[in-house]
Amino acid sequence: MWATLLCKHLQIKIRIGIVHQITGYIPASIGRLSSLTLLNMSYNLLFGSIPPEIGLLKELTMLSLARNKLSGIIPAEIGDLAQLTRLEMNHNELVGEIPVEIGHLQHVLSLDISSNSLKGGIPASIFSLNSLSTLLNLSHNLLTGSIRENIGQLGQITAIDLSYNFLNGSIPVSIGKCQSLQSLSLSRNSLSGVIPGTIGNLKGLQTLDLSSNQLSGIIPATLVKMQALRLLNLSMNDLDGLVPNNGIFKDHSVVYLDGNPKLCYSNMLCYYIHSSHRRKMAVAIAVGTAAMAAITIVVIISMPLLPRKWLRNRKPKKLGSFIKKSHPLVSYEELNQVTSSFDNRNLIGTGGFGSVYKAVLHSGTAVAIKVLDLHKMGALKSWTAECEALRNVRHRHLVKLVTMCASIDFSGNEFRALVYELMSCGSVEDLIHKGRQGENVAGVNADMILSIAIDVASALDYLHNDCGEQVVHCDIKPSNVLLDEDMTAKVGDFGLARLLSPTSAGQDVSSTHGLKGSIGYIPPEYGYGSKPSAKGDVYSYGMLLLEMITGKRPVDPQFGGDMNLEKWVRDGFPHRAHEVVDERLRGTIVDICHEGQQQASAEQKRQQLMLNNIILPVMEVALSCALESPDERSTMRDALCRLKRIKEAFLKNHSF
Repeated sequence: MWATLLCKHLQIKIRIGIVHQITGYIPASIGRLSSLTLLNMSYNLLFGSIPPEIGLLKELTMLSLARNKLSGIIPAEIGDLAQLTRLEMNHNELVGEIPVEIGHLQHVLSLDISSNSLKGGIPASIFSLNSLSTLLNLSHNLLTGSIRENIGQLGQITAIDLSYNFLNGSIPVSIGKCQSLQSLSLSRNSLSGVIPGTIGNLKGLQTLDLSSNQLSGIIPATLVKMQALRLLNLSMNDLDGLVPNNGIFKDHSVVYLDGNPKLCYSNMLCYYIHSSHRRKMAVAIAVGTAAMAAITIVVIISMPLLPRKWLRNRKPKKLGSFIKKSHPLVSYEELNQVTSSFDNRNLIGTGGFGSVYKAVLHSGTAVAIKVLDLHKMGALKSWTAECEALRNVRHRHLVKLVTMCASIDFSGNEFRALVYELMSCGSVEDLIHKGRQGENVAGVNADMILSIAIDVASALDYLHNDCGEQVVHCDIKPSNVLLDEDMTAKVGDFGLARLLSPTSAGQDVSSTHGLKGSIGYIPPEYGYGSKPSAKGDVYSYGMLLLEMITGKRPVDPQFGGDMNLEKWVRDGFPHRAHEVVDERLRGTIVDICHEGQQQASAEQKRQQLMLNNIILPVMEVALSCALESPDERSTMRDALCRLKRIKEAFLKNHSF
């Protein structure tokens, strides 16, 4: 009945190798399906508005329209779905205000309308939904106003996410009544006032993110007693006073406090900071008053001598928007000291725009310091692009930006540096190629390839879909994928990154100019003048996977003319795929052929299974990403889902 009713209005778009997606609009006649209990049309290409007639589906218990291209307002008739337990309309293009009628959904357990363009305040009726027990997600919208005090009525809810909005006012004291909360995110708003001590009443809270607001006052002592807390992010606020030294604060790896310059770690330091602040304020007021008086006199005397047009057009020189309070700076003096004046013994790499040094900051943090060579054309633009791209992103598979430096060196020259967490196991480039040259580098294997493939895909999926403004990396390659001590892969080097806002229609907001990327990884369409896009990153990612599997660079001398790495692999896939696989992955496979399957060792059998059940499926994913036509390539999310299924299937069916 459903298919008969909708086929007149919806077209099925079929692409080989891609899950079928529905495109079209939701017809008003949907209201005739009065007995429907579940409607899930997420991850499609639906457009247009949500028809008010959807409110006629009185028996509906689940409505999921997530990740489409739906626009218009949320119809008030949604509130008529009295039996609804799950409502998902996230990742669409919905506008207008959240209808107060949503508060009529007295049986709803999960409500997710994140990643839209909804504006206005959060209706008090939402916080009155006592039934909410799983999720309330209103993040990544344009919501304003304060968080209402009746939020405390959500006593059974597990997760609340109101991040990436424009909410103001204080955090309600009543938040402490949400006794079942395990995750609370209010980051990237304009909340002010103090952190209420009642948050300490949330005994089961595991994640608390209040970063990038305007919160002031001290860190409540009650946070120390929260034994379930596993991640605490209070960075980029205006907190002051003494930082606790017990509870979760013992583990600096899970507590983020950067961007709060008034915080101190000892009573003596607190005294010094506050005394120094008072002295500086007194001096600043005195000097400022005298300076203003002097300037006023000079201006009054000089005004008749200055051309009026010059006075009218003169504007102060501004630094880039990335140099804000939200980006604490480290001094040139400290970087010079911890690198022994940038001694070559601390040099760990060089790139197109500068050099990278390893060091340990005065705080005890091991870091990699990327120093820009400002004499190189495009270096300053690269620094700007990297800062802008990393301004609003945070993900476990992105190399963490610790701090930055915008200063003057001892010779009076302009100095720029980015300070990242130190990745102790080098890069994927090292993993693939350095072992061939005799260096002591861990050998590549199927487990690593799949793990790295999933890690990088997770990072790119986040950049393309889940971090507000879409970020396109533009330089995915093995040397820009770094490995930590646990061999976890993280994407780094955002010097060529582009920010694509929803309204920019492909125009880059922050970029360097010209064709950018690395030869062999640049998607073909860039050479024809196409603008950077997520599909370009997908191509580069596909080439990265092929290089890991084959052990050959895209610029290997054997490739030339019409032959390239992608075509070479595709010609052999699937029946002769073993011929293109790196010999380190197929060496034991040859032994099996000679010795016979029955005589093969357990390790050889395992390698054979790895080849058939990991390497070949990953190769197929890589080829779907590296297609010449951007429209035919997989999306990053589709590639990630397929890789996760490969891992799940292997772990389920094979245990060693």
